[in-house]
Amino acid sequence: MSLDSSTRARIDALLAENPVVLFMKGDRHTPRCGFSASAIGTLDSLGVDYTTVDVLADEAIRQGIKDYGNWPTIPQLYVRGELLGGSDIVSQMYEQGQLHAMLGIAAPDRTPPEITITDTAAAAIRPALEEADDAVLHLVIDREFRPQFQLAPPRASDLVAHSNGIAVHFDAGSAARARGLVMDWVEDVAGGGLALRNPNAPGAVKALSPQEVAQRLSAGTLIVVDVRPPDERARAALNALFVSLDGDGLERLQAMPKSTALAFLCHHGGRSQQAAEHFRELGFTDVANIVGGIDAWSRDVDPSVPTY
Repeated sequence: MSLDSSTRARIDALLAENPVVLFMKGDRHTPRCGFSASAIGTLDSLGVDYTTVDVLADEAIRQGIKDYGNWPTIPQLYVRGELLGGSDIVSQMYEQGQLHAMLGIAAPDRTPPEITITDTAAAAIRPALEEADDAVLHLVIDREFRPQFQLAPPRASDLVAHSNGIAVHFDAGSAARARGLVMDWVEDVAGGGLALRNPNAPGAVKALSPQEVAQRLSAGTLIVVDVRPPDERARAALNALFVSLDGDGLERLQAMPKSTALAFLCHHGGRSQQAAEHFRELGFTDVANIVGGIDAWSRDVDPSVPTY
């Protein structure tokens, strides 16, 4: 299929205005396919600025980008107007340091991570490895620190960590997220399984009462993020310093240091819990939900705030 001139001009403009562009399904915060999520994870681990284009939101671009670079699949990564390829190629270039060189950043640390495998975990793993023939144990830790174990053949690019007689294979991104990891075996009512203690993973979302939030606001040690839409905020304004997600609020929050203390607020605490979980998955390490929302704030901190 030939590419019409108007779509070509739009793609030309996107690539001219943005040095790094990922054409994908979904966006960087909500990828809509596993391959797009993999490419996002690679780019996020590099810490570079990049632009995403959701092909699902624009049928002309969805087909047009395939014709533009004669590449049949999505996602597609362009750097300074040059098509690099899809998620597999991007991952390979990351592992080999080629992507770093193109972007002018330091090559990845190829030092295997130091990990600890307990005696009970090692005893549980060994029989599976003995039955796996040529397969080895791989551990993938994605950008949201979700672990996935695989028994698969080794790859030349693997980083291999050893503990308690067990070899664990990592890709470069997973290795960076695994430093200091402890692998244990736990038993509960559902049976036994491997459990990971990862010091690099962001902590769970904490629950803060309105009184605790008020104290930390007074001390200047907390930012409150009001996730309610403007009409709800107008009905019951929070009489304290806060950030909304309107305008450039979301971008400003995402650009803050990952150690910034954030507490999320909504009407009763449901929507704010979801928003807090999202920011925890983005790597923020001090994230809380305000229990009871603005209703509890009115009842326990500031009765002048109306309820609705």
